[in-house]
Amino acid sequence: MKERTYPVLETDRLILREINTDDAKSVLTYLSDKEVMKYYGLEPFGSINDALDEISWYQSIFEKKTGIRWGITLKNHNEVIGSCGFLNRIPKHYRTEIGFELHKDYWGQSIASEALKAVCKYGFEKLNLQRIEALIEPPNLSSQRLVEKQGFIREGLLRNYEFTGGKFDDLYMYSLLRKDFGIIE
Repeated sequence: MKERTYPVLETDRLILREINTDDAKSVLTYLSDKEVMKYYGLEPFGSINDALDEISWYQSIFEKKTGIRWGITLKNHNEVIGSCGFLNRIPKHYRTEIGFELHKDYWGQSIASEALKAVCKYGFEKLNLQRIEALIEPPNLSSQRLVEKQGFIREGLLRNYEFTGGKFDDLYMYSLLRKDFGIIE
């Protein structure tokens, strides 16, 4: 049997770890919130099975090496309060997309910023990424501010880029390069 090691990331206040089926109730709590899901691209979750399906997707992208999604937990509390990670990874081109969400009780505390920074650092140092992309809907100002604080640059608008919730959504394309993060070859 192939050994599988899921990396654990630690920051001043956070432990970022694998999300497993034991976390389904916590995941359902924040992914069933309309405000959290407003720009997620899915309807708010309505059942524990929705959360289990999401966790199964996290596990599948890790197994296929197309992404990795960490559960965000506070150091003194093991409950998952959000997630942050990579999806649509293309190793051939040294790039990936990043996504994140956080339980609204923890908004405004720089938790998402701390998690995002740790995940980007892992991507550049351990996955040898050259480029990390963030696709953000124009009305999602808080996510735009979050990535801009981390050094992401808005490159342009992708018109009608996704079809979610019965409508086409425009998305801003942001990118962070190795050199922008301070890693010089």
